[in-house]
Amino acid sequence: MSGAAVELRAVSVRFGALDALERVDLVIPAGAFVAIFGPNGGGKTTLLRVIAGLLKPTGGTALVLGESPEALPAARMGYVPQVKRLDPQVPAQALEVVATGVTARWPWRIGAAEAQARAAMKAAGAEHLAERRVGSLSGGELQRVYLARALARQPQLLLLDEPAAGIDVAGEAAMYHALLDYQRASGCTIIMISHDWEGARAHASHALLINRTIRAFGPAAETAANHALLELFGHTGHVKATH
Repeated sequence: MSGAAVELRAVSVRFGALDALERVDLVIPAGAFVAIFGPNGGGKTTLLRVIAGLLKPTGGTALVLGESPEALPAARMGYVPQVKRLDPQVPAQALEVVATGVTARWPWRIGAAEAQARAAMKAAGAEHLAERRVGSLSGGELQRVYLARALARQPQLLLLDEPAAGIDVAGEAAMYHALLDYQRASGCTIIMISHDWEGARAHASHALLINRTIRAFGPAAETAANHALLELFGHTGHVKATH
């Protein structure tokens, strides 16, 4: 895949008197694996929601896979939000939740979507959870199920808001391997909000540092260097104490 997966030109988002994003210019190449870092309130989730077409910018323009985010067919994009909206009391199996990524509706009968849903669960390391009720899943297990749901539609663009939340170290390593395996097989572009500096340096191709505006964007090993991250988070001069 060639060209740009995401193009943002002077994108701004304002909530009342608060500027969440200020004239963001960003071009993400197709096939990149981008890790996003920034302080709380720095606009990370707002940026992801603009790219996903869930939030219309106050100013500027956005193109995603060559189209406006709102017009992009749902099947071309997978999105795993930080806050899961599914009521844990719903008597649903994990497989049924994953199948909605294929059917785009609640699968009262999974039918033809089952094979695709099970393959996605295997890719996400969640196949053993298929028959489990979602209300019985831990936070980390639910994260894997939602990742499988996003992969089930075989997207060209995958957006992840802190996907490692609630996952232990071994699970996080497995998640990275699942993402990289899918990316190698599909050429998918991955954009992920993260707090895992070391993981990004090891696995992501690019790092994006943001605090309402773009502070840096480039190769992960250089852009996510300790000194740049410490400066972004306001800890300059305390490397030993904070990392």
